[in-house]
Amino acid sequence: MSERSIIVLVEDDPNIADLVDLYLTNEGHRVYQATAGARALEVCSLRKPNLVILDIGLAGEMDGFDVCRSLRADSNVPIIMLTARHDEIDRVVGFELGADDYVVKPFSPRELMGRVRAILRRSGTPVADNTQLMTIGSLQIDGQRCEVLLDGQPVSLAAQEWSLLWFFAQNRGLALTRRQLLDGGWGSDWIGDIRTVDVHVRQLRRKLGDALPVKTVRGIGYRFD
Repeated sequence: MSERSIIVLVEDDPNIADLVDLYLTNEGHRVYQATAGARALEVCSLRKPNLVILDIGLAGEMDGFDVCRSLRADSNVPIIMLTARHDEIDRVVGFELGADDYVVKPFSPRELMGRVRAILRRSGTPVADNTQLMTIGSLQIDGQRCEVLLDGQPVSLAAQEWSLLWFFAQNRGLALTRRQLLDGGWGSDWIGDIRTVDVHVRQLRRKLGDALPVKTVRGIGYRFD
């Protein structure tokens, strides 16, 4: 098994930070979070990361540009910048300061993971090879083919049902909020009622029956056991 890469995530929005952390951890990375610029530099100095994911719009004395500038003064660590700003000048400034990639919010977590894998490969960092095939009792979930088998027979799922099931399976054993499931299953740019998650969980339970190991966690959301 290859050694896990170290990623420092610098983001002051706890909802975004927790969701990205969840995806990164599931991909096999070791994640350290920071919510302020000065703390981010301390964590990077201590942990020597393979990648930094850096929000531009940090509150406090140092924004993301300042952190990027400070990191580049003595490090070539790859940097992906996150921002809610759409202006071209911000991207230009980020690249001129040494950023390797630039992702505009709202973004799909899966797209971000693709960029993370690409940058780690370019930098020569081993990337975890997570399985795309999961078997849980009589249920088989194939992430590469986007296929579900129940007792060896294919089960037809709508696109959103599949996305939700696959996110559940990737985060087995974790209690997930409806917001995390909504963002993780369909992307943080999806707009709609958060209770939509309940509707799709009911549909999955109807189609997969007792083979679906999804439990309701009171006060939180759901857990895939």
